Amino acid sequence: MDDLRYEILKYMEKQSRVNLGELAVMLGVDEVTVANEIADMEKQKIICGYHTLIDWDKTGIESVSALIEVRVTPQRNRGFDRLAERIYNYDEVHAVYLISGGYDLLVSMEGKTLKEVSHFVSERLSTIEGVIGTATYFILKKYKDHGTIMVPKKEEERMPVTP
Repeated sequence: MDDLRYEILKYMEKQSRVNLGELAVMLGVDEVTVANEIADMEKQKIICGYHTLIDWDKTGIESVSALIEVRVTPQRNRGFDRLAERIYNYDEVHAVYLISGGYDLLVSMEGKTLKEVSHFVSERLSTIEGVIGTATYFILKKYKDHGTIMVPKKEEERMPVTP
């Protein structure tokens, strides 16, 4: 990958609402070059999509996020792929990762309530043939997500010093 593409991707990873003119000036190239590079990377699936990061806590909409570690028995000639595909096809599931350690897959999901997430894990996820164990962690607060700090920095409170 050349330096231009790398710089475009680094910028877009932090700011997907890219201003082509501004990015072209930053990189010292013309706007058409930047637009062509982005279009080519979209075609090659280097850029897979565009997303908006929302702080749902500020919307008043109740939801619960969870991370679920899943231990599975890999399938012959397919490894973890078929099980991962089965899991990522559920609408509630946001992401599925193959991980190292005591578990094999890490599943990120959202539901309306703790009960809904628990039901999903116990009734749908744990019952998939090949799943041999799960551990669920509910996300209580997001401090940083996708490189964005989600909580405002608190001003330091100091006691007034008087003589």
